[in-house]
Amino acid sequence: MLRLAGVPLFLWLVLGPEEDVWALVVLMASGVTDWLDGYLARKWDQVTVLGQALDPIADRLYILAAVVGLAMRDVIPWWLAVSLPLRDLLLWVLVPFLRTRGYTALPVHFLGKAATFNLLYAFPLLFLGDGDGTVAALAQVLGWAFALWGIGLYWWAGLLYAWQVRTLLATTEPRRRTTLDA
Repeated sequence: MLRLAGVPLFLWLVLGPEEDVWALVVLMASGVTDWLDGYLARKWDQVTVLGQALDPIADRLYILAAVVGLAMRDVIPWWLAVSLPLRDLLLWVLVPFLRTRGYTALPVHFLGKAATFNLLYAFPLLFLGDGDGTVAALAQVLGWAFALWGIGLYWWAGLLYAWQVRTLLATTEPRRRTTLDA
């Protein structure tokens, strides 16, 4: 829940007072707490359905907030800012088809996690790269490397999810509607 509360704070810091250092702190804290939360939940056998649902939502919201903030500040081009939400839109369109088979979502696979990892590393680096000096130049190169790999993996994962939905539709009988579904 704390990670979700950080999304509007991050966006405000980027677009309002343009406090990039604090915005980076919020973004990095989100990444660290995301990893720590998942690690501890698995280690202590405290994995919950709510946590499994909220974690990818928080990831997507941070990616969207970072993309919007970076694009509005002209740090990244708009094609990049549009390409990531388009992939998510594609997957949202597939949800009603999944529901016809009794599913609400597909399990997360390694490729999707790798894509998110790359993107969540790319955005802080691109923020750092929006400056002058050696550190900014190095951050910009690394940031774009992570961003381009992340975009490619993000779309590849999306296409794999779409293929999984297609396969599921072809191999699974439609779920019978009950009076509770109406």
